[in-house]
Amino acid sequence: MTGVQWAIAASGMVGAGLLAWVFRHPLRRSRQLREEVQACRAFQSERETLARRFLDVAGRSGKPRGLRWLAVDFGDQIRFARDRQTGLLAAFVGVNIRFEAIPGGDMEDVAAVGNIRDGAALFHFEQGGWGTGGKTLFNVGPDEALARFQAQFEPLSPPASPPVT
Repeated sequence: MTGVQWAIAASGMVGAGLLAWVFRHPLRRSRQLREEVQACRAFQSERETLARRFLDVAGRSGKPRGLRWLAVDFGDQIRFARDRQTGLLAAFVGVNIRFEAIPGGDMEDVAAVGNIRDGAALFHFEQGGWGTGGKTLFNVGPDEALARFQAQFEPLSPPASPPVT
């Protein structure tokens, strides 16, 4: 190959690389929007199952010490976000939690055990489905939880309708 042929071949490769770079961001964003719409819809349709799963996982955590999880009531407030580092979607859900003291435990004689506790339950969307580790941020709602973790999570604006593909 002559020098001119090399130059033409190289410019073609650079041009293709430039085109791929220019179109990568809009394509990625379109894919993210489709995922966000799918995830929000899935969360709403699986809400009851997710609430039971959350109660089960959180109840097995042993936290707070000396308390047994009785019930978790999901509120209407849900804030969706994307992890800035991993790109995974998350949901912060307003919850009311009821506990009872474990007989013989440290909390048995504490009068406040029966008080309903507010918090934000955390869920994650991975490989097309919602899951939870039972993590609860007590005494905050979803908006405040997102504000506290703004360095880690970017709030999503509510999707009005699915993107046209």
